Amino acid sequence: MSGQPEQPADPADAAEAEQGEKRPIEEDSQDGGAGDGDARLAEAEARATENWDRYLRAAAELENVRKRATRDVEHAHKYALENFGRELLQVKDSLELGIAAGESADAAALLEGSEATLKLLSATLERFGITEVDPQGEPFDPQIHEAMTMQPSAEAEPGSVLTVIQKGYEINGRLLRPARVIVASEMPQGGQVDPAKS
Repeated sequence: MSGQPEQPADPADAAEAEQGEKRPIEEDSQDGGAGDGDARLAEAEARATENWDRYLRAAAELENVRKRATRDVEHAHKYALENFGRELLQVKDSLELGIAAGESADAAALLEGSEATLKLLSATLERFGITEVDPQGEPFDPQIHEAMTMQPSAEAEPGSVLTVIQKGYEINGRLLRPARVIVASEMPQGGQVDPAKS
């Protein structure tokens, strides 16, 4: 016996034995790795396709919303006064009837017709959120009143509205037109008002 390891008698048997030992390891690694990788790739592609479809649907929906909003804004600008205009037509009709009847009506009937028309107009304005600002006797407020002049007064509190020259109006709480007013001031010493200054 020599010190060399035993060799198979046939070199072909030796090669086959060597390959037999290696083959199961290679097959296992190829089957497990490739199968796993293919499955993960297919899953990732499916998710990517699903996300792309979702993106396209969301983009289309967003574009539809944008177009709808643009259309709504255009309609709001174009037809915002439609209802208000329709209501004002009743006031115009009433005025036209009053003018037509003016030739044969007396002053009392004309006054009554004018008062009815004014009531109709006031009701129409209120329906659309337009309210009067009539600050008679109230403290002067520069936010909603416009002082035309000041006038000394013994009766009115200084700084209050003495006379309303022209009523103001608000629309839904926002000032549409300030009330034009005369503001009371203190009486001069001596208690007499100079007629030239009043």
